Amino acid sequence: MSKIHWGYVKLIVLSGIVLFLFAFASARNSQRKISEPIIHFMGDNNLYITQENVSNLLIQKEKEVSEMTKETLDLNTLEFALNSNPLIKSAQVYVDVNGSLTADIEQKLPIARIQDTTSYYLDDRGGYMPLSTNHTARVPFVVGHIEKNNLSNVFIIAQKVYNDTFLKKHVVEIHQDETQKISLKLRQHRFNVYLGDLTQLDKKINNLKVFYKKALEENSLKDYDKINLQFDNQVVCTKN
Repeated sequence: MSKIHWGYVKLIVLSGIVLFLFAFASARNSQRKISEPIIHFMGDNNLYITQENVSNLLIQKEKEVSEMTKETLDLNTLEFALNSNPLIKSAQVYVDVNGSLTADIEQKLPIARIQDTTSYYLDDRGGYMPLSTNHTARVPFVVGHIEKNNLSNVFIIAQKVYNDTFLKKHVVEIHQDETQKISLKLRQHRFNVYLGDLTQLDKKINNLKVFYKKALEENSLKDYDKINLQFDNQVVCTKN
């Protein structure tokens, strides 16, 4: 009879114990109850969607996530529900080893408010964003001839206004006519700023800034009815 190799026996027994403990821990972990969700809003502090709104989106098959186990929780379904919300730009959902469910939410960023037969925001990607009952964004109104499926022209000027310190401070309204020509209204001033089409837009905006600074120094801004920037290297002004 061959001699028993006790070292092999010990190794087999130890391996069996490790596998049993791993399986036991995995089973217990899969049955661990999920905690109340922890919701993090990334970036902008203005909450267009609330924690309660997000919690409601984290309900699976009419069942609160806090009543579910890790095994029955479908993170992909939860992420899909959040990312389908028109106020949310992106969402990530994950669960840690202790059963804590966390949702990282990045809201859409409105840069203009379209005022047509219905009112809605244009976000920083040029997409649709509904108005929120929780917060109103201080962004320029877009009026005039607006086609919901053709906002590329409006998006260009809205982006320019949002990203330019001078324009963001002063512009309160963007008007587009039937030929997609653009004009602006400035805060606390009666005159219209006519841009025409958006070719050489940076040059036109620079001409506006030079004119505005000079007229402000001369205290003559109140004298003007229209500022026309559509001509190359010219600012044509119409007085009241």
